[in-house]
Parts: sequence; C-alpha cells; structure tokens
Amino acid sequence: MHYNCLIIDDEIDLSKMTQEYFEMFEVSCACVATTEECLAFLKENTADVFLLDINLGNESGFALCKTLRETYDTPILFISARQSDDDVLVALNIGGDDYVKKPYTLSVLLAKVKVHLKRLEAMKNHGSSQAVNHLAGESVLEIDEATMSCRVEGRTIALKAKEFALLSCLLAHKNTIVSKERLFEEVWGDSFYSDGTLNVHIRRLREKIENNPNEPKWIKTIWGTGYMLEIPS
Repeated sequence: MHYNCLIIDDEIDLSKMTQEYFEMFEVSCACVATTEECLAFLKENTADVFLLDINLGNESGFALCKTLRETYDTPILFISARQSDDDVLVALNIGGDDYVKKPYTLSVLLAKVKVHLKRLEAMKNHGSSQAVNHLAGESVLEIDEATMSCRVEGRTIALKAKEFALLSCLLAHKNTIVSKERLFEEVWGDSFYSDGTLNVHIRRLREKIENNPNEPKWIKTIWGTGYMLEIPS
C-alpha cells in the first residue's frame, strides 16, 4: 500500500495525533515506532515522505536514516525534542532534508510535508528532462525532473529531493545573486531556518557537481548575501 507520509517515532500518542490531523487534510499517513517496524513496513508498503525521530527507544534515528539512505531517496524530515545545532547539522549531513523541533505545531509540520508532496507531484507531471543551458550546441548543465537528476559536462548525477530543489532554484536565477532568504522561501517553503541548514545542503550539492568543491566553478558564495550559479554565456 502507498502512503503520503510515514511517521517513525516511539511517542505513539503524538504519532497518532499527527496521523489523524494529516488525514483530516487528505494526507494519508502510517505510523511505526521502531527501526525493525519501519524496515518491515517498507518491505510491503511505500511512502512519499518520512518523518523520523532521533530517539527511538534504545535505537537511533540517525542510524536508521543512514540505513534508509542506502536504498531510498525519499525526503526525510527529522522530528525531535533535541534542540542543539549539532544535532541539526548531523541530521542534515547524514541525509536528512529538514529538521523540525518538538513540540511542533501540526499545521506547520503539515505545511512542510505538503511542500515535499507538491514538489514530487510536479516532478511526476512534468515528464521528460528540461534543458537549462546550452553552449556551442552541447549541454553544459541540465536537469531531469522525471529522475530528479542533473547532467553536468556529460556526467549524470543523482540528487536528493532538497539538493534537486536547491539546484533548480539557482538555475532559475542563473548568473544572478540569490539571497539566502529567497532560497529558504523557494526551497524550504519559509524563511525560518539557520544558515547552517543552507550551508550543509550547498556543500552536499557542490560535492556532487563540482570537480573541486573547495574551489567551486558553478556555485559561488556571495559573502553576506547568498549564492550564485554561474553559467557561461
């Protein structure tokens, strides 16, 4: 069976409350409480978005995230009572797409999930690849919305959902400075994020598309302002 959202959290009452709220707004949802239950669930079912707690009883949501990333490119939103910036950065570095601190507001969490669902639906409906720039008759950089990948100088590179959305935003404004605030609004759906969140995703994207991430050719940092994707004219 297919669900829009899978909640992986050992706070069962909170999970059930979140599930009931989501389903009021026609977002289908399932809940599991442990790593074992999650992996067993995914053998028989699928989900568009994972909501993952860090503390799963005696188990670690960080460890489960790493396991999921070996197989799934599904957006992972961490939901946790842990408040430190270190936890946020670890979560994003190991493959998380977002971090929502408990206690969360159900309407805000639903809005974040819907952003991912709308993006996935748009990708499915768009169909084949979209060329973004061409030079001397050959593609310099293009994105494929159907497979959520990009092609850079002849290399095809698989991207995660947030990386793809970030690159798409930069490409839409290529050769112009895109402020951090605009990136947060267009990629994350709101502006209430720390610079650390954006920096982690930019670094992950550079590691995939740049020949030398420490001396980026494509994604340039505009200090104190934002970023710019430079495309040869």
